[in-house]
Amino acid sequence: MSTLSLVDAVAWVTAIFVRYGCSASNAHSVALALVAAEADGLKGHGLSRIPTYIQMVKSGKINGQAVPSATRPRPGVLAIDAECGFAYPAIDLAVSDLPALALRQGIATASIRRSNHCGSAGLPCEALARKGLVALLFANTPSAMAPWGGSKAVFGTNPIAFAAPLEGRDPAVVDLALSKVARGPIVTAKQRGEAIPEGWALDVNGHPTTDAAKALQGTMIPLGDAKGTALAFMVEVLAASVPGANLAFEASSFLDGQGPPPETGQLIVAIDPAAFGHATFTGRMAALIREIENQPGARLPGTRRLANRARAARDGIVVPPDIAEATRG
Repeated sequence: MSTLSLVDAVAWVTAIFVRYGCSASNAHSVALALVAAEADGLKGHGLSRIPTYIQMVKSGKINGQAVPSATRPRPGVLAIDAECGFAYPAIDLAVSDLPALALRQGIATASIRRSNHCGSAGLPCEALARKGLVALLFANTPSAMAPWGGSKAVFGTNPIAFAAPLEGRDPAVVDLALSKVARGPIVTAKQRGEAIPEGWALDVNGHPTTDAAKALQGTMIPLGDAKGTALAFMVEVLAASVPGANLAFEASSFLDGQGPPPETGQLIVAIDPAAFGHATFTGRMAALIREIENQPGARLPGTRRLANRARAARDGIVVPPDIAEATRG
């Protein structure tokens, strides 16, 4: 195994995707997102994604030269076409342009269509929160989860992310999939030949499995049972129907180079707390955080992620041998 500083890791990943035909700007956007997720301990959205991204670029399932474009159909709406490229440059465009719209309108929304895997959904929300905004992100993914009472996957794991600014400290960030776990950790387990815990997924016959490969062929178990699939329905509407993206069951896999581009979607909402006729947001947030952290053992969402990030900034990140080998070519 080799260890790289975060700066060197970004340069290394950027060079990989340039070598496989991506534009320098797209490669750098992907590298920043993957290395940030790895540093935060979200390995299922980190370096483990490189081999499958390479497959998608080589097959044309991802257009490595895509340039996302945006229109303004309404004053508070940014409609982005990811052009069947990586999701990250389109998300970068949203994070860049939404703050000005939100400050002007009070609330602004970016829809993204013809997109792909968006990685750690909390990162763009955090970036918006660092600009003083409350942010939400909804994303749909290829089908992996059956509706409650059904047996055929209709919804994806459909992540939801949220971030809120806090005075004098890092934003509070929530990032969760609506399956009991995201598919990323199962992909990582398959790559490493490791078993997964029981209760994460079902095989194609609807039986519980600890085999990562069988789990990826089957369906994920929803978070909160029927409540999880209800939330997945909500995200499907917001992230696919509203932007005009493929529904989960129409999208090709994020995990290989087979088939057409998945053309999934994301919806990002940015809210300016100062737009609501009072100046108490900061104080209200401080009171809420104080009430949480005054309880022994309680912690704010995202605390572990920040600790991982600080450790990675100090010690670097490890590149597993299988990932290093898969990137040679």
